[in-house]
Amino acid sequence: MSVAIVEPVPEPLQLLLRRAVLDHATGESRRHYPAVLHVGVPGGPEASFRAEDDDPVDHALRVDVVEAMVRSVDRVAGPALVWLTRPGPLDTQDLDLHWLAASAVAAGELHIALRMVVVDRRSWRDPRSGVGREWQRLRSRGRGT
Repeated sequence: MSVAIVEPVPEPLQLLLRRAVLDHATGESRRHYPAVLHVGVPGGPEASFRAEDDDPVDHALRVDVVEAMVRSVDRVAGPALVWLTRPGPLDTQDLDLHWLAASAVAAGELHIALRMVVVDRRSWRDPRSGVGREWQRLRSRGRGT
């Protein structure tokens, strides 16, 4: 099942999502870059897939991609998270909704709970609930994050 993130966001989940933003901010220096879907644990095992809106990928193929990515990630570190890194504001876009729908179906078929967020260099947002966080200057807190 696809799970919306609601307030209050549990501290362990907040730390994972902050890590996803920080990793994206420090790992992507280009001004224009493709959207990438990630599945796994930020800072841990993850799989990624280039997920641009102009790719000729239909809904069934997106579901297959998410399922394959979930299966490829060692979930020992906890439940998998789905995050889409993309440029631009985090206003809901078609691309977000396409991957949210695919994640929801994949979660149902795999009988697992999946959360999905959209990430840019300064923030994350759940396209289902609208819950998110934003930082003006995101910096590493030292070891682990």
